Amino acid sequence: MAKDHFYKTQLIWTGNKGSGTMDYRSYDRDFIVKIDQKPTLKGSSDSAFMGDKTRYNPEDLLVSSVSSCHMLWYLHLCAKHEIVVLEYTDLAEGVMLEEPDGSGKFKEIRLQPEVLISKKEQIDLANSLHQQANKMCFIANSLNFPVIHMPKCKASNE
Repeated sequence: MAKDHFYKTQLIWTGNKGSGTMDYRSYDRDFIVKIDQKPTLKGSSDSAFMGDKTRYNPEDLLVSSVSSCHMLWYLHLCAKHEIVVLEYTDLAEGVMLEEPDGSGKFKEIRLQPEVLISKKEQIDLANSLHQQANKMCFIANSLNFPVIHMPKCKASNE
């Protein structure tokens, strides 16, 4: 039976410099995200769009959401298949296309996980589980563009 899960966030724009959105340059793109019992997240638009480059932007958060969701499913699948993961890092990259009118969309996200497992003989299986993790990932299943996987797996007993 399918089960609904609910997520609640509060977004607060903090970029009013006193004159609101009187014109394009009169306000900051800064905001905070509040979620009960979690640290406040400071965000802004990308610096290419007059945002604060020291804050997280929505595009950063989308790419990191895909990367972290994938990792969590991958670790689950490895545990289920008795593959001991010792280390996991990912250099995730998203490609976004900006249209001449200022709109845009993501074209793809590339995940480049580097995984260290305990047994060399399990490398092929460990690599194959990335495709299954992608099928299970809630975030990847919600996207309308591809998530590409370029995993590198090695073993501590090599």
